[in-house]
Amino acid sequence: MSNILHSQVRRDVLAHVSGNLRRHRQASGMSQVALAEASGISRRMIVAVEAGDANISLSSLDKLAAAMGVGFVDLVRDPDRSSSADINEVTWRGNGPASAGVLLGTAPAAHETQMWLWSLEGGERYDAEPDPQGWHEMIFVTEGVLTLTVGGAEKDYPAGTFAIYSSAQDYSYANRQTGIVKFIRNVVS
Repeated sequence: MSNILHSQVRRDVLAHVSGNLRRHRQASGMSQVALAEASGISRRMIVAVEAGDANISLSSLDKLAAAMGVGFVDLVRDPDRSSSADINEVTWRGNGPASAGVLLGTAPAAHETQMWLWSLEGGERYDAEPDPQGWHEMIFVTEGVLTLTVGGAEKDYPAGTFAIYSSAQDYSYANRQTGIVKFIRNVVS
């Protein structure tokens, strides 16, 4: 999971991260300095995220969650919702208003499973950083043609097709068409 989130530009993106990060950090008994050391994320970034003033990548949120012993979902979901099967939170926005990544829900796996609804406007692209070993993605294209690049190999997936791959490598999604592309993305670890 990756890409910088422009949270101060669009308030619906990661609306709950600031409070959730602070609450989970305090519950784990960690100072901001201790969390920075455990996660490899700078204290300055942690301060800015807790204040709601930062752009942060999804992979950095993964690192913060792991350092506190919680899941990624615990940082992004509405704390008033008790079920992780119904999250429905925007966690990524592209430049176009219809380009978005929405985490729909999650279910238990060896570690975690997430289900996302993604849409990319024409010309939009999402570049991911590699996930830890053992993570995989499954995508199913519902509209348009998704160009998926995994480990340097590029392939087009039209509506009705799918791909399953290890996300512990560089990968990206692109829409090279003029219309919108939509796909379901499952992340499994």
